[in-house]
Order: sequence, then C-alpha cells, then structure tokens
Amino acid sequence: MKVKFYTLGCKVNQYESQAISEALAKRGYETVTEGKADIFIVNSCTVTASADQKTRQAVRRFKRNNPDSIVVLTGCMPQAYPEKSKELLEADIILGNRNNEETANAIEQYLKYGSRVFEIKEHKKGDLFSGSTISRFEERTRAYIKIQDGCNRFCSYCIIPYSRGRVRSKPLEELKDELKTLADGGYKEVVLVGINLSSYGSDIGITFPEAVKAANDTEGIERVRLGSLEPDHLTDEVIEKLAECEKLCPQFHISLQSGCDNTLKAMNRHYTADEYRQICRKLRESFRDCTLTTDVMVGFAGETEEDFRESLDFVKEIAFEKVHVFPYSVRKGTRAESFSGHIDKKIKEERSRLMTQTAEEIRFDFFRKQIGKKYSVLFETKDKDGYYCGHTANYIPVKAKFSEEMCHRTADVVIKEVCDDDFCVGEIE
Repeated sequence: MKVKFYTLGCKVNQYESQAISEALAKRGYETVTEGKADIFIVNSCTVTASADQKTRQAVRRFKRNNPDSIVVLTGCMPQAYPEKSKELLEADIILGNRNNEETANAIEQYLKYGSRVFEIKEHKKGDLFSGSTISRFEERTRAYIKIQDGCNRFCSYCIIPYSRGRVRSKPLEELKDELKTLADGGYKEVVLVGINLSSYGSDIGITFPEAVKAANDTEGIERVRLGSLEPDHLTDEVIEKLAECEKLCPQFHISLQSGCDNTLKAMNRHYTADEYRQICRKLRESFRDCTLTTDVMVGFAGETEEDFRESLDFVKEIAFEKVHVFPYSVRKGTRAESFSGHIDKKIKEERSRLMTQTAEEIRFDFFRKQIGKKYSVLFETKDKDGYYCGHTANYIPVKAKFSEEMCHRTADVVIKEVCDDDFCVGEIE
C-alpha cells in the first residue's frame, strides 16, 4: 500500500515523519510524494491556532478527495487536544505523538476490523527518550536528527510542555550510531534538532556541547547545524565549547519572542533583553561570519504600543539576519489564556506587518553587504531557470549556474548580486 505524508510544524515533526516512514517500509508500505495513495498521514503541529486550522483542513481535504483512503492524524494536536481531535470525524486513525511507533499496528488494526482507532498515550514525568532512529532523509541534502524531546519551561503562552511532555534526551551512544549511519549514507550535513534542544542532556547527566561534539567528530560529516536554541542555556562556557567544534556552522537560531522586558516577564521567559543582547555579542565574537536568526511574537496579551516599539527597536539593534514573525494566538490550557489585555486582531496584524517589514529590510541590507565575498555553498536543488540553489555555512541562500550536476555537492562561489526572491547570486571565481 502507498502512503503519503503531510507534515506541519517543526523539524522534529519532519524527523518523526521520516521515522514513521521507515517503520512502515519494514512492513511493506511504500511512501510516495506524487500520484495516488492508499493512506494519508497528517503529522500535526499545535503551536498556534493557525497550525490547528491547517491540520483540520488537511484531514478533511484528504478524505474528501480520497474517500476510500485511510486518513491518519498524529502529532502534537491530538496529543494536546485529544477530545477536539476526536471530533474530526474524517480521521480514521487518531494517535498522539507518543504513539508514533505504533502507527503500523494501528493501520493494520483498522484494515482488519474497519473500526476507528483512537489511541493517545499520555506523557508522564520520568519518561525516557523514545522513538526509532533513521537511516536516511528522503529528498534531502541535509539530515535532521532528533536528539531531544519535551520542555520543562512552561512559558505562559505555550502548549508544548503539554503536547510534548518533559525533557528527554537521546543517549549519546545511540546518537553516535545514528550519525555514523547517516554519514555512511552520504549525508554531508546534519542538523541536530529538539523541542528544547539546548536542554539536551540535563535529564541524563551530560551536556548539550557533548552532542554537538559527537556530530563534529563523525567521519564523513562536513557540516553540523543546530535547531532553535533557548538563550539562557547559552552560557559563556557552552559557547566556548561549541566554538571548539570546527564543523559547527556559524548560524544560530535563538528564540527571542520579544525584545521588551515587560513582555518577556509576562511570557515567563527566563532572560532579559540585555542578557539576550550579551549572548548575541558573545556568539558574534566567537564565530567568524556568524549569523543570528530568531522568532518574534507580536500582540501578546497586555503588550502596549510602547512595549511593541521597544521590541521593534531591539530587533533593529541586534540586526538579525532573518526573523520569523507571528502574531500571538490563545492556546487553550495555557496560563495566558486567562490574562487580561488581549490585543485586537487588526492591531496584531499591523504590528506583524511592521515587524516583518523591518526584518526584511535588515535581511536585504545584510545580503547586499555580501556582494564580493567568497563562500563555500552546499547545493541542494535545481530550479526551473537552471540555477542550482543551496546555502553557505552561515545559511545565506545562494543560487548559481554550472555546466555540471551540482546537487548534493559543494563549490566556492563569489556573491555577485541580490535577487528579489530572497537569494544571493554567485559565480565561480
């Protein structure tokens, strides 16, 4: 039987979809990206209300367009909101993210009995890291490796500790084996990911830099990247240890959420704007060609116009190379749900527009400053115009034309111009 995946949300979800795909392949199922399928698996995200909406739309669309197919809903939405997910009648099978390893059994149970399957295994304090390792990453030049799950922070706006449970870390030896398998499979670049990545090891008595070093020391791996990091975990000691890893790419995505101390306190974030500022300074001092990217939330409950302007000014000051901007949306079951001062939708949209515009101006100014510089680029895809597209180590998107096949290969290019489609154009020197 043929299976198609529709994965929403973070790189952890993408990794887990790959793990499910490999587990299904061992039972004889074939994962496809085009054409018809017998089974559709929606791996959901529930970080925002928009993510929930996309999940519902996908489940309904797959069943409407393929009435004889089996539709599976899994991931964070059913884990956090099981009863709401159960109401989505177009889903034949509903599983939580703690049930990912049981996907094949659930499908075979449905095929045998024809009755709806609903299984949500609760997260419990003291749970160990679970889940299969992977041996490849379909249609990718780089491979994501999930090394950590769960979060203990309980930010006032966030449902993730409820949908993902407490911090759990992949054993180091298991990680080393997975890294070797992927390196043997030809992957030159790996991205270490987690729900609260920089908390890796806190539950098993080791440190986050030890995982990075394991990737750095793996023969065949040329580049190591990191997923989103929490700033208060990036102590001077951690940054110094990371700087010892010569394969670590000098690009860091450090979650900000707001550049205003009042808002950060209301969010139950564990740092101040100035502490975040000092971390950025230390990273840029420690890594050559360092780039910093982040997430910024606008319109949090109680955010005044002055608070917003303070956050906007902070983004300008740090000059992030890329910013993911999103408006706050209420998550049922979080502390912020009961906060006063919720912001009108139109105000949130305007603040989002202003923050996005500012971030884009900073980004293109950074791109323009790269003209004339030489970079090594790992090319990943080829577009319809014949350009090979890839990224530098510090994650500048670059495209260039070659007379030979360049996908999954690296080449040195000089940046010549900036395109309107968020790419720099490079040429061989």
